[in-house]
Amino acid sequence: MKLVRFMLQHSRHSLILAVIAGVVGGAASAALLVVISAGLKHDTSSAGRLILMFVALTGVALAARAASAVLLQHIGQQALFKCRMELCRQILGVPLRQLEEIGLPRLIGVLTDDAVSILNAVSNFPQWCVNLSAMITCLVFLAWLSPILFLVVAGAITVGLITYQLPMMIAARHLAKGRMEHNNVLGHVRSLVSGIKELKLNRGRRQAFFTGVQESAARFQRHAMSAMKTYVLGNAWGELMAFFTIGLLVFTAPHLAHVSDKELTTFVFVVMYVLEPVGYLMNQAPAIGKANVAVKVVEQMGLTLAARNSEEEPFVQLEPTIKWNSLELVNVGFSYQRDDGAGRFVLGPIDLSFTAGEVVFLSGGNGSGKTTLAKVLCGLYQPEQGTILLDGQAIDDQNRDNFRQYFSAIFADFYLFESLLGIQKTALDYRVSAHLRELQLDEKVQIKDGVLSTLNLSQGQRKRLALLVSYLENRPIVILDEWAADQDAAFREVFYCQLVPEMKLMGKTVFVISHDERYYHIADRIIKLDTGQVVDDRQLQKDNASEMVV
Repeated sequence: MKLVRFMLQHSRHSLILAVIAGVVGGAASAALLVVISAGLKHDTSSAGRLILMFVALTGVALAARAASAVLLQHIGQQALFKCRMELCRQILGVPLRQLEEIGLPRLIGVLTDDAVSILNAVSNFPQWCVNLSAMITCLVFLAWLSPILFLVVAGAITVGLITYQLPMMIAARHLAKGRMEHNNVLGHVRSLVSGIKELKLNRGRRQAFFTGVQESAARFQRHAMSAMKTYVLGNAWGELMAFFTIGLLVFTAPHLAHVSDKELTTFVFVVMYVLEPVGYLMNQAPAIGKANVAVKVVEQMGLTLAARNSEEEPFVQLEPTIKWNSLELVNVGFSYQRDDGAGRFVLGPIDLSFTAGEVVFLSGGNGSGKTTLAKVLCGLYQPEQGTILLDGQAIDDQNRDNFRQYFSAIFADFYLFESLLGIQKTALDYRVSAHLRELQLDEKVQIKDGVLSTLNLSQGQRKRLALLVSYLENRPIVILDEWAADQDAAFREVFYCQLVPEMKLMGKTVFVISHDERYYHIADRIIKLDTGQVVDDRQLQKDNASEMVV
């Protein structure tokens, strides 16, 4: 069972102790039947001993069940914690493009729904162990009472278990298909939240989107309902087999074995007691099946991430300012499958070299490869061919993460964290205040203890906050992807004619992806791309650096 193997991987000793405790608790519960059965015979000579045994077994049963429950809860929470942390660590180490191929819905589904399914199953696992051990103990007691009648019961149970497996396998397949469809539902939910404005503005788009959501949700519901119906039918079959077993005992047992009425009554009484733990085990089958599917998905995701994980441990602290002289791209190429299915986009091969302190504008039409080149340049995309050299040293899997620490980037789909994570706190308040005034945000945003007071700003103002974070990171190379596109005309002028030259005077190398041709004179160099190829690389001559600042 995948659920048991999953827990064994995370806490073997605790799980063994919990199972032993559960078995002891179940055995003690079943042993109480023997004591009760003996007490019903009204043998006064052994009444005192039976009372002591009853009290002792009751205490053992309760203590063992409690110990098993506590241990298994600890195992479950510990396993989930380790699983989530390991998945997060692996996600942080997987190359960006490969994460994009995996997809956000799959990642979210694993970290949320699958984790909850595992937790629910683990929460019920103590009772599962207790009922299983109680059932086994009762069967042992039945074998002691009458081997022949026990064979009848065991034969009926064996037939029931074998035939019970067929609906369980069918239900498991429906659960697996439903889990895959759930990823599509999560994708629709993400689109709903992100595109709510566009959906509200277009009735046709809204109707088409809702139809898509409805179809996906219906498929998920269909698989879920099929699984549950199959489980219900399987449980009904199990109950039918249980009553069939009792019928066999009552109506055929006297002809198969010489048993007294008292022995037969005790036998039937114990069998009816066994029905409760058997029923519990059958009722838990959907939760166990769901958890097994969840563990399989988690394992598959973990294996996928582990197989694709080709980058260094991302938690190495480096100096905030890193000096460099030359950056070269030698025969660099990169390609990926287009999201629209229109074949592969190919960047390169590209040969470029840069020196520290340059202001480089990357130009070209939409889809020409500017952003892709920027992601290759800063190490987010790993080149499929060629080499990136920093001061003559080749960038590979061992030093790629260190290489990325030279860069600060604001892409079109940037994300703002509420806290200034990873920023040195030295003189932070003073630095933040100065930059907020320069970015004209001092009346809208405050920062206290490294936490932004609000993110409820326009897209242009959010980009200014992202630029503030870039200032505080103080990296030697800055990439700005269409940063000015959401700024008003006045602040666009400030950006090109004041902020970019200031970054150059600070010694930074600035890569600006831009369509604003009227500001191209700010650049030291303009590189134009078309369909993934460099079609122009021009150096701009400047008579006086002061001409750059207005």
